[in-house]
Amino acid sequence: MTNALLPRIGLKRAYAAAAPDDGVRLLVERLWPRGLGRHQARIDHWLKDLAPSAELRRWYGHRPERWPEFRRKYLRELREARLSGEIDGLIDLCLNQPVTFVYASREEARNSAAVLRNHVLDLIKHREAHR
Repeated sequence: MTNALLPRIGLKRAYAAAAPDDGVRLLVERLWPRGLGRHQARIDHWLKDLAPSAELRRWYGHRPERWPEFRRKYLRELREARLSGEIDGLIDLCLNQPVTFVYASREEARNSAAVLRNHVLDLIKHREAHR
C-alpha cells in the first residue's frame, strides 16, 4: 500500500476549532478536556478505552525525558487492546472515511494521539501487505 492510499487520519487539539474536513472527530483521551463544553468540542465518538491508562498518563506527566518509555508502554497497552477488537473497529472506521484524532495535550508532537495514529497506520500497512 502506498502512502497515497493510506487513510487520512488527522490530529487536532481539542481546543482548536472543528472544521468540516476533520471528518469523524474521535476524542482519544481518557479524561474529557478541561473547560471544554461538549457542544463546543463537536466530538463524534469518545474512545477513552484506547487512551493511555491512568497510571501510564500520571507516570509520564508530559516529561520529555520519559517520552521514549511512555511510547513503548503505550504501544504495549494498544497491542493488548487489539486483542479485544477495539483497534480493529477503529481501523475499519479509518479505512471508510476521513477521521481526526482529537487530543487535549499542549504538546503537538509528543502526545498519545500521535502514537495511536502511527500505530493504526502501521497496522493498516501490515494488513494490506499481507493481502
